[in-house]
Amino acid sequence: MADSDTPSFSRGAGIIIEHLKRLPGSPGVYRMVNRVGDVLYVGKAKNLKKRVVAYTKAAGLPLRLQRMVADTSHLEVVTTHTEIEALLLEANLIKKLAPRYNILLKDDKSFPYILITGDHAWAQIVKHRGARNRKGEYFGPFASAGAVNQTLAQLQRAFLLRSCSDSVFATRSRPCLLHQIKRCSAPCVGRIESDDYDELVGQARAFLSGRSQDVQKRLVQQMEAASETLDFEQAAIFRDRIRALTAIQARQDINSSDIQDADVVALHQAGGQACLQVFFFRAGCNFGNRAFFPSHTQDQGTEEILAAFLAQFYEDKIPPSEILLSHPLSADDAPLIAGALTLRAGRKVHVLVPQRGDRRKMVLHAYDNAREALGRRLAESTAQAKLLQGVAELFGLERPPARIEVYDNSHIQGSYPVGAMIVAGPEGFVKNAYRKFNIKGAEIAPGDDFAMMREVLTRRFRRAKQEEQQGDRSNWPDLLLIDGGAGQFKVVADLIAEMGVIGVTLVSIAKGADRDAGRERFHLAERPTFALPPNDPVLYFLQRLRDEAHRFAIGTHRAKRSQAIGRSPLDEIDGIGVRRKKALLNHFGSARAVAESGLSDLSGVNGISQAIAKKIYDHFHPEG
Repeated sequence: MADSDTPSFSRGAGIIIEHLKRLPGSPGVYRMVNRVGDVLYVGKAKNLKKRVVAYTKAAGLPLRLQRMVADTSHLEVVTTHTEIEALLLEANLIKKLAPRYNILLKDDKSFPYILITGDHAWAQIVKHRGARNRKGEYFGPFASAGAVNQTLAQLQRAFLLRSCSDSVFATRSRPCLLHQIKRCSAPCVGRIESDDYDELVGQARAFLSGRSQDVQKRLVQQMEAASETLDFEQAAIFRDRIRALTAIQARQDINSSDIQDADVVALHQAGGQACLQVFFFRAGCNFGNRAFFPSHTQDQGTEEILAAFLAQFYEDKIPPSEILLSHPLSADDAPLIAGALTLRAGRKVHVLVPQRGDRRKMVLHAYDNAREALGRRLAESTAQAKLLQGVAELFGLERPPARIEVYDNSHIQGSYPVGAMIVAGPEGFVKNAYRKFNIKGAEIAPGDDFAMMREVLTRRFRRAKQEEQQGDRSNWPDLLLIDGGAGQFKVVADLIAEMGVIGVTLVSIAKGADRDAGRERFHLAERPTFALPPNDPVLYFLQRLRDEAHRFAIGTHRAKRSQAIGRSPLDEIDGIGVRRKKALLNHFGSARAVAESGLSDLSGVNGISQAIAKKIYDHFHPEG
């Protein structure tokens, strides 16, 4: 009896085989349950019998699911009319039951919205979280309460709508502080007529619905009309409202493309973990982003993780009209997920993997955020000492390195060349030890990375030797990492030999085939070139060191290039002072965008008259 109760794959598979006799060939959801009644796994199927039989064959299952089968004591099944219904039920049960063998999205926070209430004669604008059961219009979701609070503060300045509760509104006898600081029109004490207040409410709805340019254009017209009648106080009010709208647009990164409602979902895997970064775009505005770290993903591919995430994430949320992914879903899951989301939204939902244009740029930006977020998480969750011990074992060091120096170069076709050194140790990155090197060698050919690296390391170790002669060897590295292949390695190895540098281990990290992260090859003295498994935490640690050096080098190069470029083109135009320059840059985002704008666009900027707009346009279009 004891033997029969011992968990084993063959025992669990036998139980599943017994259930197969009674399983239908229709869509549905199945639950694997252990002997104490805990749900181990929830799955969906188009054909229950064909799907569940796969769990009886150990060869086709990862170790994680083999353990699940071994723990299974019985099977529970719910049939559905369609596979889409099965998918929706599966997502609901996974979120409710949190089975230990499913990919789990741990998201216990609801997303905040902005609500313009519809249950009071004087509409209120407030932050809302939770069930959307109050009458009114909801705008969002926003990624965080902070994003909502910042947006609300500017909306109050722009539209002067009340944020007080109905009970406070009913008992006011004089305007509150918000009216004094020009963030409320004080309808509670009759400082504004009902029709005028309703117009402000309508403008706020229009702005949050994506018609921001129409609202801003109308405010500009009202400001100009007030100025023409010499009502400068009223004109100043409109000016301040326009500035508030501009502040919202600048912070939310209003997109110039035709994207209105979309969620951008990007996945990055490393070190046996996964991060999904979601950016929310509504009415053409970026409402923020949030990172998610689902569990039980170490032996899952991108297709499985994305499918599980989308099903669970939108189980209690209304999806937008577009969902842009960093990786494609499987051929079976793609139409199923799109169908389920369409059913959930009550309208067509497009699930896309963009290949070009603004949508592709959004996805790449979200992917960079996912990679960085996972890097931070891995750095926090994995002890630095353990990683350094792994580095020591990997490269044959006698002890974990106390100081690692990583070098990289940056230039554009040889212009503005710089070298960069970053430092890491037991406490992580040592940013006060970072150094930048302006390449000074006049004989260095443009783009000669070998010569640039030689100059940087020569200067570094010349100084180190000077410090050593003074009795200070505290800043000598134990490990030297450079970005490059065999050629870079040989140049640096020859250099440190020439300079008599001892006690420093040199390693070069060459990018893998197709420059893919995870396929890097390492070069060391007296050892064959080798690679590490893609999920090795030490590999990820070394990638982070290299990427940090690259980031620092690029930033240093850009700063040098910006200094060389000098003044803004706007400074060359007579009549464009600090205030007008600031207004133009806030409105268009860059001097290049100003140069590419038409007369009507320029004259629509606050503080830019038709005459000044013509002067700006003629400066950038002299032939016109």
